[in-house]
Amino acid sequence: MINEGDTAPDFTLPRDGAGDLTLSSLQPKAVVLYFYPKDDTPGCTKEAIAFTESVDDFAAAGAVIVGVSKDPVKKHDKFIAKHDLKVALVSDEESDVCEQYGTWVEKSMYGKTYMGIERATFLIDGSGKVSKVWRKVKVPGHADAVLEAVKGL
Repeated sequence: MINEGDTAPDFTLPRDGAGDLTLSSLQPKAVVLYFYPKDDTPGCTKEAIAFTESVDDFAAAGAVIVGVSKDPVKKHDKFIAKHDLKVALVSDEESDVCEQYGTWVEKSMYGKTYMGIERATFLIDGSGKVSKVWRKVKVPGHADAVLEAVKGL
């Protein structure tokens, strides 16, 4: 489990469009790393759109936004095209990065338990340290709260 003050685990994952994204290559920019359950579902779409609507404000504050789910790159590409998203999406099909960040968790719904991604966001400063963590994120107002935290770095 990653906590505030920890060094963010580095990773290289396939990303939308083609190629790979390596977390450490984004330094010295701050990184908003958000984990979400699944492309093109109601909550995940609202979250991606909220981050997209503020992407210029995040850039002006020196941050880039990266979304992580287990969806394959082709599904990310369709999700981005359908909603004109402006955030990078990486594919963690093996759940390795989700497990490193403690977002691959047991969930329950209607009395059944299953493994899934917990909606969470990690703000990583320009030196690679985790500055703030939001777990069990509720989408309304979340992008604004993260932007305020970025401005406070």
